Amino acid sequence: MDSTITGTLKMDRKTKMLCKRLKPGDIALIAHRNLDELAAQDLVEKGIKAVINADDTFSGEYPALGTSYLLQRGIFILDHVGDGIFSRVREGALVSIVGNSVYCNGEIIGQGRIIDQKLLAKKYALAEKNLKHQLDLFVQNTLEYARREKNLILGNLEIPEIKTRLSGKHVLIVVRGKNYKRDLWAIRSYIKEVKPVLIGVDGGGDAICELGFKPHLIIGDMDSVEDSTLRKAGEIIVHAYPDGTAPGMERIKRLGLEASIIPAPGTSEDLAFLVAYDQKAELIVAVGSHSHMIDFLEKGRKGMASTFLVRLKIGDKLVDARGLAHLYCGGVKWKYLSALLAAALFPVVVLAMMSPLVRHFFYLLSWRFGLR
Repeated sequence: MDSTITGTLKMDRKTKMLCKRLKPGDIALIAHRNLDELAAQDLVEKGIKAVINADDTFSGEYPALGTSYLLQRGIFILDHVGDGIFSRVREGALVSIVGNSVYCNGEIIGQGRIIDQKLLAKKYALAEKNLKHQLDLFVQNTLEYARREKNLILGNLEIPEIKTRLSGKHVLIVVRGKNYKRDLWAIRSYIKEVKPVLIGVDGGGDAICELGFKPHLIIGDMDSVEDSTLRKAGEIIVHAYPDGTAPGMERIKRLGLEASIIPAPGTSEDLAFLVAYDQKAELIVAVGSHSHMIDFLEKGRKGMASTFLVRLKIGDKLVDARGLAHLYCGGVKWKYLSALLAAALFPVVVLAMMSPLVRHFFYLLSWRFGLR
């Protein structure tokens, strides 16, 4: 007999928007092909019971990491349910999953495919075979778009006057990327001590606020950052399309806020790095930045031309905080601490033994216990 999973259904075709409404015990209905790890982390963080996907959670085109992340944490996955399910049920309805069927008010509203470890292993084997082909396409797309976006590195991007002072300062740029919250938490002492300029790229600004700080600058297309974060920000820059169209500006005006607009190709993450570089930042520290092929494929981008060019331009000013965060997460091992204490105490002991008063004390002590 199949076990039954029952819960309140929350649904959205955009997973990152859905995660803002999820509560512990909910069942998430998404339409997310090749679920990425960041989205999976957000879903797990909300404490959901199950995921129903209208699309293919893991197609095998490339090693998308979200499906594995969910299964490892005991989240039930039913996919290939079909987009029609969105019209058969309402947000907040009580639904039950029995086997590969979804029920609401006693009626089947969708059927799909149960994802388990056996099926996942087959998909991963297929993804490994496809990886060489994907890499070839990725490189070709990167080179092609690099030619189109070369103005990023030639310095033809027009950046308006920035009120936030970045010159000569450390700048911390937070992007909604893999493990970005954990990495940001790991370097909180750096933030408190150095006091870098804090830039949030869209939802990265929310993470800054969650840590108890206020972003000096929010840069992005404004599709995933909370209203409360935008109100706290010292300054806002809306990333527009190269033709100047800026859909995110409508939201800023609706909130009664002010913002600058910068048209640019590439990602908002790239734009944030370029702004910091243009404003003569001394050091740019990145949290959650996207840096390899799987990162970009999971974001739905078929190349990383702008990112490649930006990193060529800013050079050694950019430091990835992810490695630093891993060092912090390891904690202080006792053997290293004891060695440090021993090294610190050694000169103290030597100096003490050279003192006539200390030598006399040890002489009397040895005489008292009959050691002489």
